[in-house]
Amino acid sequence: MKILVTGANGMLGQDLCPILEDNGFEVVETDVNNLDITNAEQVKSVLNLEKPDIVIHCAAYTNVDKAEEDLKTAELINVTGTENIAEVCGKNEITLVYISTDYVFDGTKNSPYKPDDRINPINNYGMTKYEGEEAVRSLCPKYYIARTSWLYGHHGKNFVETMLSLADKPEIKVVDDQTGCPTWTVELANGIVKLLSKPYGTYHVCGSGSTSWYGFAREIFVRSGLNVNLVPCTTDEFPRPAKRPKYSVMENNGICRNWQTALRDYLKLRNI
Repeated sequence: MKILVTGANGMLGQDLCPILEDNGFEVVETDVNNLDITNAEQVKSVLNLEKPDIVIHCAAYTNVDKAEEDLKTAELINVTGTENIAEVCGKNEITLVYISTDYVFDGTKNSPYKPDDRINPINNYGMTKYEGEEAVRSLCPKYYIARTSWLYGHHGKNFVETMLSLADKPEIKVVDDQTGCPTWTVELANGIVKLLSKPYGTYHVCGSGSTSWYGFAREIFVRSGLNVNLVPCTTDEFPRPAKRPKYSVMENNGICRNWQTALRDYLKLRNI
């Protein structure tokens, strides 16, 4: 079975592609250099040439704060680009896996979000990803929407690496009033493989359990054996252009392992 991956050079794509190959799939890796998802004709041409059974759409505009000032680019990539992919997949009966986000929720719930809970994004990034979800649902009958959150991995800038780079600072302040599910890219990749044997629909593919950014940072330093002066702070003390949901914990129905176990394995690999 052939799978075409968009955004193959990204943080998720670089872990996903070898995991797909390990599971016996033939993988076609694409990125902006050989597949511009915003170019409808190129999307049609590449997919018609490769004839994949499945497309896993990882390519995205992911700069949450920058999306507040550059909505046009975020919409072009996350909405128009996804529409282009979904339309060709729909017409050719190709299964489409779309990577979405916890930021489609507003964070006002006080229990884990389920896939069919009400959508209400509070920032531009979340809105564009939700509009991408809607494009997938309307244009491609054979789809999986995989919402993930607080993603980190060995192949890109992320919270874990940022914290470790700051370990020698006299004091590190980290937000303690936002709660979510840290997710290693390898966990997400393995979760995507599991989705392919499930009924079509929307799923949450994120680390099990939950913590705050402060709790996440504390776990990083403890498991790394680092003695750091870590100080909790509020969101208001650390203002950002884009609003973040206060609570974006998602129910994943056991698709991914506990976030602490995954972090332990990530850190072990990092030190090899």
